[in-house]
Amino acid sequence: MQTVTPTQLSKLLLNVALTRPVFIWGPPGIGKSALVEQFASDVALDCVSLLGSQLAPEDLIGVPKIIDDRSVFCPPRMIARDTPYLLFVDELNACSFEVQKAFYSLINDRRLGEYRLPAGSVVVGAGNRAHDQAIVKPMSSAMMNRMLHVELKPTARDWLSWAYSVGIHEWIIRYVETRPDHLYIAPPKTEETFTTPRAWHILSDALRSYGPTITTEEMEMLAAGCLSAQHARSFAAFIKQIEGNLRVDLVLQGKQPLPLAAEDRDVLYFVVQAIRGQLAKMLPPEKDNLKPQHRVMVKQAKQILIQLCDSNVEMATVMVAEEVGEEARNLPSWFLVEVIRDLPRLAERITA
Repeated sequence: MQTVTPTQLSKLLLNVALTRPVFIWGPPGIGKSALVEQFASDVALDCVSLLGSQLAPEDLIGVPKIIDDRSVFCPPRMIARDTPYLLFVDELNACSFEVQKAFYSLINDRRLGEYRLPAGSVVVGAGNRAHDQAIVKPMSSAMMNRMLHVELKPTARDWLSWAYSVGIHEWIIRYVETRPDHLYIAPPKTEETFTTPRAWHILSDALRSYGPTITTEEMEMLAAGCLSAQHARSFAAFIKQIEGNLRVDLVLQGKQPLPLAAEDRDVLYFVVQAIRGQLAKMLPPEKDNLKPQHRVMVKQAKQILIQLCDSNVEMATVMVAEEVGEEARNLPSWFLVEVIRDLPRLAERITA
């Protein structure tokens, strides 16, 4: 199945959904519903949203009514409209098999019993994947084969563009700009909070509700209630860094010192992670592509590693350790070779 970004999905819906049903796969909280609603607005259609996990067959085909000694099924008023509209069925693959069968004619023929959707109407479905720890049921092959399927993957660039347009809290925008890899993580297998674009939106609303008088403890509480534990700690450290006028880019340039005080441990962790992220993003995969600005960055990074090994070996390890997972961003192998070659005692301390 093809993976698409939010921008690519918007274009696909504009070009395909007007003629063929589209099904959007993806984990909870990444903006599937918002993108469909935006598409409906772009093409000037009302968007009628149904939640598949809460539907019964009669919610679609309606209830029978006797007309001239014959029964006629009357679809619900919300569906049986006279003008074109977009019918969005979220969590379609959470429906019972009986409800899925009721969708066959709707998706294939745009018909429910004797009722036909007005010409120009659009049908879009969405659902979570089995490994997202969400309520899902196997989708029948007949249902699968009636739609075009894509998997949505959120991107920081698209989300930030949206965040600016709707006024997401400044702290969150600045954080995601610094740590775009923290926009989203896969749902955990246990019952705990996890980071998604939706979670950041919820946190933004909560921060705005508290206003400028919010305390550090309140901010940490709100972050922990919305984000993964690691991201919540990192976000809290980022806010402390902002309040302390500490800038990661200046630390990496050697113009500001590392926050090495014991009480700044969480801030140091965030700074080290942010520096690591900048190195992984900015340094080229191949050493032959190094430019002068990259060499300066490498030199300063080695100086930072030396400082960390003198004060906090654990943080030095964090800066160079390999990450795993779909969203992992690792340092170029040539950089790690240079660290081992040019700083042998540093390498010994890191790997000890």
